[in-house]
Amino acid sequence: MVTKEKNESRPMTEEADFLKIKSVDHVHFYVGNAKHAMYYWWKAFGFKPIAYSGLETGNREFASYVLESGQARFVISAPYSPSSPIASHHMVHGDGVKMIALEVDDVEKAWKETTARGGKSAWAPREEKDDFGIYRTSAIYTYGETLHVFVDRADYKGVFAPTYKAIQYEAESTGLAAIDHMVGNVQLGKMNHWVNFYHQVMGFRQLLHFDDKDISTEYSALMSKVMQNGNGRVKFPINEPAEGKRKSQIEEYLDYYLTPGVQHIAIITGDIIKTIGELRKRGVEFLRVPDTYYEMLPDRVGKIKEDMKTIHELGILVDRDDEGYLLQIFTRPIQDRPTMFIEVIQRHGAQGFGKGNFKALFESIEAEQQKRGNL
Repeated sequence: MVTKEKNESRPMTEEADFLKIKSVDHVHFYVGNAKHAMYYWWKAFGFKPIAYSGLETGNREFASYVLESGQARFVISAPYSPSSPIASHHMVHGDGVKMIALEVDDVEKAWKETTARGGKSAWAPREEKDDFGIYRTSAIYTYGETLHVFVDRADYKGVFAPTYKAIQYEAESTGLAAIDHMVGNVQLGKMNHWVNFYHQVMGFRQLLHFDDKDISTEYSALMSKVMQNGNGRVKFPINEPAEGKRKSQIEEYLDYYLTPGVQHIAIITGDIIKTIGELRKRGVEFLRVPDTYYEMLPDRVGKIKEDMKTIHELGILVDRDDEGYLLQIFTRPIQDRPTMFIEVIQRHGAQGFGKGNFKALFESIEAEQQKRGNL
């Protein structure tokens, strides 16, 4: 359901897509051990390591790996020194997303436009050079300690960026093809603040709104608004907790991440049956909804191409909207703290986010919280 509710300041009218975002260029994780994290994404999720930066390449500050699966690109970095900003970030948050990088035509224009509209600068436009050309970036802050980095690769022909060298690893793909959306968790009462940030500072528009009636169980609830850039290539849902009898998943996240941050990354696949089967074989753990969910599924979603028995066996969720249907599944947290997780999604026309699955999904999340003693 697309809402037309008013915002705290000016209404969300159609505006020029001034950032002209081409794509999500990469997602940059700060972690405690880059080599171990690289191995996890490589062997468990099928991402192919393509580049490395570290002591051997002249980088004295941190070790870093770049991995790709289809159009999805992750950068994994860990510090050499305990005084490094990466070490400080990791000490507070554990493993997590520090930067969401967006490819644009002009990083200077993107920085000037966003800072003029109220964005807080992380760094002004700068150039990094090597034998492969010029790599241009600028950056602003978003929720918590997360940054949006604007990237221009037009004059850079290297494998990723200066100090990174190509590496040769063989990888067996799981079929993960591209980033579908990324969800940010913010504090109670702050969702509309960040919705306005994306609208006013970055020119995004609100696509969908889910309230506590849509996303709730007997014990907890949350609210969410989905922000989308002008060409629809970038979608950022923003979640905040709602009042409930017990602690919501958003509150648990904030308790352990300690600030707002990226809750999950949804990665699209063209064959979710094959992808999930492969991920399960490699040890990736997924949330499981009750079996009763599948008893009602055929009546709720109607005919789908996939085999219902296989869907049930793998624990995949299905939802339908006016434009088609989607299939989705969520991992357990991918690090020791119960913070970030991964969603795998396949779309057959549907443009939604699985509203019909919210209740069953949240009950399974609450069961996990109960085991952790955090509900």
